[in-house]
Amino acid sequence: MLKKSPDALIILSTILLIFIILTWIVPAGEFDRQIIDGHKVVVSGTYHTVEASPQGFWELFRAPLKGIVSAADIIGFVLLVGGAFSILTATGAMDAGLQQVLRFAEKNPQLKIWIIPLLMVIFSLGGATFGMSEEVLVFIMITIPMARKMGYDNIVGIAIPFVGAGMGFAGAPFNPFTVGIAQGIAEIPIFSGFEYRSFVWLIYTTLGILFVMWYAKRIENNPEKSPIGMVKAEFEHESIEELELTGRRKIILLLFLASLIGIMIGALQYDWYIIELAGLFVLLGLASAIVAGLSADETVKAFTQGAKDLLMAAILIGFSKAILVVASDGKIIDTILYSMSNSVGNFSPTVSAEIMFLVQGLINFFIPSGSGQAAITMPIMTPLADLLSVSRQTAVLAYQFGDGLFNLIIPTSGITMGVLSIAHIPYNVWLKWIAGFIAVMVVVSMVLLAIPASGLYSW
Repeated sequence: MLKKSPDALIILSTILLIFIILTWIVPAGEFDRQIIDGHKVVVSGTYHTVEASPQGFWELFRAPLKGIVSAADIIGFVLLVGGAFSILTATGAMDAGLQQVLRFAEKNPQLKIWIIPLLMVIFSLGGATFGMSEEVLVFIMITIPMARKMGYDNIVGIAIPFVGAGMGFAGAPFNPFTVGIAQGIAEIPIFSGFEYRSFVWLIYTTLGILFVMWYAKRIENNPEKSPIGMVKAEFEHESIEELELTGRRKIILLLFLASLIGIMIGALQYDWYIIELAGLFVLLGLASAIVAGLSADETVKAFTQGAKDLLMAAILIGFSKAILVVASDGKIIDTILYSMSNSVGNFSPTVSAEIMFLVQGLINFFIPSGSGQAAITMPIMTPLADLLSVSRQTAVLAYQFGDGLFNLIIPTSGITMGVLSIAHIPYNVWLKWIAGFIAVMVVVSMVLLAIPASGLYSW
């Protein structure tokens, strides 16, 4: 059961203080940058020291607001979508739909366990094709109550979309925001090598599903083995009575499905991102209220409550970003990047590829944005790969693994901390729960990297 754990805000504040201290210790330095295809990229070989800019004690109190401002789009997204989703919940359509799924599972108990892999495959495809990330914050509002009603805990509820999308993101064959940008910078054809990446995606997704299913079965048989128990998320509204799936509610569910399709089309075809996605869900919330016949007061009340429930998650996202703001203002990010890239050294191509992967994972702590990390690291890793006889495709794969896999555990990711806050799961509890799986995936990733790096597979 859940024991008293350090609050996420305390953890992030401690890390923030550590980075303020580091700005006094780590030498300041910068790379030159240039704009290529709309992305600001590092110019390889241009690292130079600059005048130090240590961050004082006062920054410990100024940085949080800077972080909130820096993450304003994601924070706004969380609050608006939380409010819109609360309207959707107030119509009863989601509860009625979940009850239908649960009744089906009760009538067909042998099929219940397949609900998890089916949903995880869908989320993994989202991560693999349009880089599903922030969208997970929306879906956990569905999967947490669904998991609880199926006899599981909140960890299962967030693992279904978060681990599912994370595995798809890390093993993506076609993610335009990671693979596409990285390959463009590495000057190799966009989405080339998708055959091997599709194999990687299959391995990643399968292992993610097996892990979550193993845990779900474990706590279903022994609920006391859950590290958090059946704690209830604030946005959950338990249904007291059976809800009928009326015609209006069916229309609302169809609108929700249409919105999901709209997300995929918008992201892939029209470069939709935070602003467009938030607008889509606000529209969905208003349309649902109209179809359900909610009054203006009921709609506003539901929206306000939904935004209020996710306020702490929004604040944690801002604090996560504050750490990166301090590191950037202190001019130590490029120094850390330069030092890590130099650590690859003159090893065999296979060992060099493995070190690239681990270095990218460490860099991901400081640059949790997939596209941002590609723009900053690939201009350095590409010529380095050429010098070390590592193929550029393999260098991109190393970046992809390091960026995607560690997104599930880094506290500097606003998405990670936001998801855990919404589900009321302490960060240290989550880290302990998923650490073994991440360790296995690191080993698997190294094997998958060694195959092309050693020449056993030719790109």
